[in-house]
Amino acid sequence: MDRLTLRRPDDWHLHLRDGEMLRAVLPYTAASFGRAIAMPNLKPPVTTAAAAARYRDQILEAGAGLDFQPLMTGYLTDTTDPDDVAAGFADEIWVAMKLYPANATTNSVHGVTDLAHVMPVLQRMTDIGMPVLLHGEVTHSDVDIFDREAVFVDTVLAPLLAELPTLKVVLEHVTTAHAAEFVASANHPIAATITPHHLWWNRNALFAGGLRPHAYCLPILKRETDRRALRAAATSGSPRFFLGTDSAPHRVGDKEKDCGCAGVFCAPVALAAYAQVFEEEAALDKLEGFASLHGPAFYGLDPSASTLTLERNPWTAPDFIDVDGARVRSFLSGQTLQWQIPVYNAAMTTERPQA
Repeated sequence: MDRLTLRRPDDWHLHLRDGEMLRAVLPYTAASFGRAIAMPNLKPPVTTAAAAARYRDQILEAGAGLDFQPLMTGYLTDTTDPDDVAAGFADEIWVAMKLYPANATTNSVHGVTDLAHVMPVLQRMTDIGMPVLLHGEVTHSDVDIFDREAVFVDTVLAPLLAELPTLKVVLEHVTTAHAAEFVASANHPIAATITPHHLWWNRNALFAGGLRPHAYCLPILKRETDRRALRAAATSGSPRFFLGTDSAPHRVGDKEKDCGCAGVFCAPVALAAYAQVFEEEAALDKLEGFASLHGPAFYGLDPSASTLTLERNPWTAPDFIDVDGARVRSFLSGQTLQWQIPVYNAAMTTERPQA
């Protein structure tokens, strides 16, 4: 197979930032994905429906001329108003709420300190069928960073689903065999997104020949057994697993410093990287479900009516993109990928990739 045509994919976990960064990175997503869940962890965070509407307008303005629809989320805090959440959902301003445990990842200082504080919101979301998107890690200092997802599943997620068994949950960017198995077997309306970097890399990538800050992300890369389990889940055909890049751009100077930022900028190569994984797992026939069908079905949306074609044609992933005089390094920088989107790759030589 040298050509693969899919319903146009969607990205169900994306960081677009704002300002110059938003304008620089958005075209790379829009070239591959028709819609994307926009994460709300800005400075300040998107905590109200009014703020989400303003952020949506910023994204649409930055993407003028691109065929792209942002799907907005709200940032849960200890004081989030259930009425505002429900009103924003009814008005189709946002499609889900994001729950960051406080201090779990980038710009999460305002996150939830105790699940008990947001149970009224989660109960209302259960009643109206609104999904909650979980950054699935505990942040206790006595829990090893490589175990934080598994501990979250056992001590936070499982009790939450026992108390609210019909709450729609997306466990985002799963990284462990334990979490993947929990999602696959749970008797609840739960799904999970999987990133390209967790399918390509294990934790050895952090230390290959020295410290590799551009492989640092949260949740952190895990063991090879976990990577293989994630590949099996992604390529299984299960509708509980779908594409979420967690593309998270940071300027090189913010990555390559003491206490560097967590995040991998996947957008320029994400779809090609996923396709290569699915081919390596002899599962190219399952890629459309993972990339284009399972996510819309979970969110109650129609899949894209348009298509996108990938071609087998080796190309080199870009090293960097420029952002207002600084640089952002791409995932798989300088490596050869086997699949490409011809229109996108031709446009990468221009100032602004087009969908």
